[in-house]
Amino acid sequence: MHSQESTVALDVRDIYKSFGEKKVHQGVSFQLLRGEILGLFGGSGTGKSVILRSIIGLEKPDRGKIFFEGINILNHDENDLFQIRTKIGYVFQNGALFDSLTIEENLSYPLIEHTSLNEKEILSRVNDMLNLINMKGSNHLFPNELSGGMQKRAGLARATILEPQIILFDEPTAGLDPINTKRLLDNIKRLKNKGMTGIFVTHDIPSAFEIADRIAILYNGKIYIIDSVENIKKSKDPLVQSFIMGSLGEDDDRSTEKG
Repeated sequence: MHSQESTVALDVRDIYKSFGEKKVHQGVSFQLLRGEILGLFGGSGTGKSVILRSIIGLEKPDRGKIFFEGINILNHDENDLFQIRTKIGYVFQNGALFDSLTIEENLSYPLIEHTSLNEKEILSRVNDMLNLINMKGSNHLFPNELSGGMQKRAGLARATILEPQIILFDEPTAGLDPINTKRLLDNIKRLKNKGMTGIFVTHDIPSAFEIADRIAILYNGKIYIIDSVENIKKSKDPLVQSFIMGSLGEDDDRSTEKG
């Protein structure tokens, strides 16, 4: 039997965040368990990406705690965060590759910065990763020579090449057609089969259902519900159903309703 501590990869406790007059988070709390992918839903402006950015220290909540490996990330300065960021990968919406570097150089960069691997070992790791994402042989291409789907897969590869303990996905399928969405999800599933832990922020409900173990819905500044994909699908709760049916769209915030 696991102790509670050993099964929790990340513990977000009572996060508050406002931007001027706009209250975004009003007591967000949830736990991410080791080996699971947590799908995070919410209408536009509910601060899904702000949660991810807070986890890696790019955003500072007004109050609350985020525990990773037993330490509260929010108490740490840039030097400590540098170490933490090697253990938490971030897959940006646009891939966020360095335009002036080849794909091989993009993937090598984190390994050169954060490991003592030699050139040969780095190239081997890069080629293994390119095989994993079905991009073998694209070493010397530049990002602008890749399709949007390939850029996203290369971004996924770069975020995961250090084998971080947690991967944060910020709308990874946004702007992709169905074929490229499927390719990206297949890549994420391969990583998941190797024991990856992650948070999957998305408006793409079918993709989240396919990839996630549990779903959390952010609503009115708090986590409204967090449950298994099966239970979310079966839920009779009107708010949950409105998310699943997609009727709570990108621009529909309904923040006056009480859940």
